[in-house]
Amino acid sequence: MLWNIDLTLVDVAIVTRDAYAEAFRIVTGRPLVKLVPALGRPDSEIVFETLAVNGIQAEDDHLPKFLSALALAFADRRGRLAKEGRMMSGAKAALKAVSRLDGVVQTVLTGTIKGNAVHKLKAFGLDKYVDFELGGYGEEVYPKATLLQVAQGRAKQRLATPFTAANTVVIGDSTRDVQAAKIGGAGMIGVASGRSMASELREAGADLVLPDLSDSSEVVAAVASLTSSMDPRPGQPDFSSWR
Repeated sequence: MLWNIDLTLVDVAIVTRDAYAEAFRIVTGRPLVKLVPALGRPDSEIVFETLAVNGIQAEDDHLPKFLSALALAFADRRGRLAKEGRMMSGAKAALKAVSRLDGVVQTVLTGTIKGNAVHKLKAFGLDKYVDFELGGYGEEVYPKATLLQVAQGRAKQRLATPFTAANTVVIGDSTRDVQAAKIGGAGMIGVASGRSMASELREAGADLVLPDLSDSSEVVAAVASLTSSMDPRPGQPDFSSWR
């Protein structure tokens, strides 16, 4: 199971923008005028586009410097995350419910750099459900579909199990998440809690679309319907009839 983070599990846009502004100032010596919207893109892509729209010619050392500054700026603001951000409706219950499925391992497929991804989920007590070592992150300069395959490779190496579309599920809120799942090889559950509407997620190719994560039984049923190897543990509800 690979979860997108922003607008799927949490919304910390205010703190993220402040951290970007600080990183931009440190790296360029200039104030940030415009931050390009994330729209499901990785931090590495956002950095280059933000430099460009602010009139900065990107050089070879800009990306590593910016990502390092971004990590420090975000860490300095981690105490604000729970106060100024929010956990998306049903996120904790959904993570907990999916964790009860036999054989499931939950990680993230996110455009956020790894350190910031940990801070985002830890601020809301969601980190205990996630194996961060198996995920794909924004500092890895690959398209999101390739990040999915990288995460599948990490899971295969750790768990000695091949991961394909038959036993890999992505949950995300953007059409880019859908495209990554379809290209990379995974089932896709779209959640219409972000900037992409349910109709857009369906049109992009999501296998299933939920309005949000507020009904954890619905989330578990969706996961079960897209996999061939996740069965409920004894004593847990069997959602196979929902397929």
